[in-house]
Amino acid sequence: MSDPEVIVVGGGIGGLGAAYALRRQGLRVGVLERSASFGEVGAGIQLAPNCTRILDAYGLLDEAKALGVVPDSMVMRDATDGSELTRLDLRALEERYGSPYMVIHRSDLHGLFLRACERAGVELVHSQQVVGYENTPTGARVSFEDGRTQEARVVIAADGLNSVARKLLVDDEPVSSAYVAYRGTVPATEARVADVDLSEVAVYVGPGCHFVHYGLRGGELLNQVAVFESPKALAGESDWGTPDELDAAFARTCDFVRDGLPFMWRDKWWRMYDRDPIMHWVHGNIALLGDSAHPPLQYIAQGAIMAIEDGWVLGEHVAPHQGADGSVDWTGALAAYEAVRPEHCRRVVTTSRAWGQLWHLDGLAREQRNALLRGRDTRDWSFIDWLYGPTALEPRDEPEMFHPVPLASAGHDPVPPASPAQPVVAVAAGRG
Repeated sequence: MSDPEVIVVGGGIGGLGAAYALRRQGLRVGVLERSASFGEVGAGIQLAPNCTRILDAYGLLDEAKALGVVPDSMVMRDATDGSELTRLDLRALEERYGSPYMVIHRSDLHGLFLRACERAGVELVHSQQVVGYENTPTGARVSFEDGRTQEARVVIAADGLNSVARKLLVDDEPVSSAYVAYRGTVPATEARVADVDLSEVAVYVGPGCHFVHYGLRGGELLNQVAVFESPKALAGESDWGTPDELDAAFARTCDFVRDGLPFMWRDKWWRMYDRDPIMHWVHGNIALLGDSAHPPLQYIAQGAIMAIEDGWVLGEHVAPHQGADGSVDWTGALAAYEAVRPEHCRRVVTTSRAWGQLWHLDGLAREQRNALLRGRDTRDWSFIDWLYGPTALEPRDEPEMFHPVPLASAGHDPVPPASPAQPVVAVAAGRG
């Protein structure tokens, strides 16, 4: 790389988003990607207003809309009987938050950021396996698998769930949820899609499992996600999340959900991990970003969004710490970044865990949850204002959290200790 001021390690959505945000501030930025090419694996992804607002600020929202779908509603249904539990009017949601809720293929979103970085002059280098990070008297250094090194004033580690840089700050490991996700896309020409309203994002919540679907690429594809708890994982077996477990997990669900299972990619699956939140992301001139700092479970569809927000916030804090000669007070910029982002992301990670428990209840707790959801006003924004409003740049700007509603308030007997009370509203239909 040619004398970058900032090195971003990781060419995923978060890394490219951060690189673009910093390049917009006039900095020389290079991205190191370990794979042989820049690309993204997966299917659909949901972008809430706290993300599309940033895309709009970047001048990328219209391109994103052309590649994705702006749905009319988000619906939560019971996976066992198919009945509707609650919904969000996404057109009204756009009016409230000033930006749309949209869905897009992960590869399309990644490609959007990749092209933006290319246009902006970000240096993009693939096939670079970073194995070490260290601070230097004048900045930071990364070391490669082949023994080479590269230095810059600052290094942003967007190196994912199994981050090498994270070990500079904490000695922890990913936390397995024992849940696994299967994904698949179905062409609109298939009979399966004829029975689906592509103007909605739908999630079917069931005992120990859930099923998500929504349209992609202007309605050309139906995206499906099937998530379930693996008995093999709970038993400590290494070969878990296999297709036989997929079929068994959804055996109690309604016909519509079961009919979607043959369309899943059954030769690959994604085991679901997160990490316990940490409140320090900066080590000298090295900073964590995205999943290296805060990998969440996917239940409120904020993983990639948080990474995009991280990059935007960092870029916005560079500006006031930049001198007339273009030099940056990185100590001040990184301190401002670390002052605001960890608390927000801690809330997202812990709320995602709680929503996963809520979605997968059984027995009495399931009945109580359903009763509360059915009684929810579709214009009740109290559970999502903290999430979908403007991204905070200062700790004082972080909004108050919602107030959880105990399941027992549904008028049934108290929830057993094994099923703790959880907040009840469909924030998002889940990532896929």
